[in-house]
Amino acid sequence: MASLIIYPPGAGEAQVVSLDRRVVQIGTSPENDLILPEDSGEPHHAHILYEKGEYTLICPSKAHAALVAGKRRKSHRLSDGEVFELGDCLLRFVLYDQGIQATDETTSQDAGESYFRSLHGFAQKLMATYEVSTLLETLLDELIALTGADKAFLLLIEDGVANVRVARNIDQETLHNAQMAVSDTIVARVLSEGNPLIVADALSHEDFKTSLSVVNLKLCSVMCVPLKARATTLGLFYLGNDNVVNHFSEDLLDVVSVFASTAAQILANALARDELLAQVEDLESQVEVNRFGEIIGACDAMRDIFKKISRVASTDISVLVEGETGTGKELVARALHDRSNRAGKPFVVINCGAIPENLLESEFFGHVRGAFTGAVATQKGKFQAADGGTLFLDEIGEMPLSLQVKILRAIQERTVTKVGDTKAEQVDIRIVAATNRHLQDQVDEGNFREDLFYRLNVITLTLPPLRERGDDLLLIARYLLGRHGQAMDMTPPAL
Repeated sequence: MASLIIYPPGAGEAQVVSLDRRVVQIGTSPENDLILPEDSGEPHHAHILYEKGEYTLICPSKAHAALVAGKRRKSHRLSDGEVFELGDCLLRFVLYDQGIQATDETTSQDAGESYFRSLHGFAQKLMATYEVSTLLETLLDELIALTGADKAFLLLIEDGVANVRVARNIDQETLHNAQMAVSDTIVARVLSEGNPLIVADALSHEDFKTSLSVVNLKLCSVMCVPLKARATTLGLFYLGNDNVVNHFSEDLLDVVSVFASTAAQILANALARDELLAQVEDLESQVEVNRFGEIIGACDAMRDIFKKISRVASTDISVLVEGETGTGKELVARALHDRSNRAGKPFVVINCGAIPENLLESEFFGHVRGAFTGAVATQKGKFQAADGGTLFLDEIGEMPLSLQVKILRAIQERTVTKVGDTKAEQVDIRIVAATNRHLQDQVDEGNFREDLFYRLNVITLTLPPLRERGDDLLLIARYLLGRHGQAMDMTPPAL
């Protein structure tokens, strides 16, 4: 690295200053990069410009020009070992590193421990969030703090193209128009070779000095490190310092590579989580489009069912729903109720196959106190509970013949009488019945009353079995996984 050796006036000790910036300001003012002794020069005496591999001494004012080989110069290209004067100071330009600065073993160990602590803190911060936008900003802010870069970019590969996803500066601010601030040539090299890269001075680098992006951006020090997870390159870190040449060291590259490895794994998980959440949201949208109330379905058979429900829901016609177990017969009954004029009124369900035969009549019609052993209080039945609404008779095919005649009378006359009572009660209900059997066969076999069958079977809705509903199975499975996964705070597997 080039440097200046300053010999102050009098017997002062010589100082060595590295020229590690593109522009190095020289003068007595504390604002300068290289500060001359007080009263030995002007506040802003000169500056050294590094460009295209050359160092040029420039004095803004003719009155305070530099003295080179006894001649006043406002601008002069410096060569190795050349001596010049600024005010009362003598300076010597050294192009190549003279080994003036050295790091001992202790310093190296301290740096290693510092890097380790930074890596540990970095990993903890990354693990604290799965929000991708926050995660990416944290990544870049930590890298800028670690490396001394004045800006950092994270590029992600999307559809085969590396796009800037987040860009930050040293003040932890987001950079705009960031895609134009990175070198396409350097990015392409890292992605094609898959290896990290340090460019000490892009404008003088043999491979990049003719690149339009390098020339236009006047790039100085650049470090690029790919982000790899499970043998896949997700993108890369792009770190830059536009004022300092040879800013990034190989040791620092090793540390950033470890950071990148850790970050890539966490980032891959966060991106996968976001993708799954997007899939769930998309599926929920599909479900909303392909659902009818609580019923999910898009096959032709279900669309036909939905049309029939829409036509008969607003009437008081009795409906018989047939279908195998698990086809959604109760959901159809609820859809009929919710779309009827009885919506908001009771929807009462009774499973005719789950109640002992000797208790069925009491369950249906209620009983008065003392009507039988254990009847300690008068109680309403399901018919009275459903007054004004809908009574859903599930598994109607399981109902014993002895009760079928009483159900028929209640449906015909719209009245019921409690067990042990003599007074009939008026009820206003709509009957929806369901069975997993073919009720006509039950009638033919003498197990179900024909007159009750015809009273219930005004409209029949026959639900297709799940095995015949094609892609509906996938829709239902995704919906259930998403709903129950969210309830258990688990990410559902992709289907």
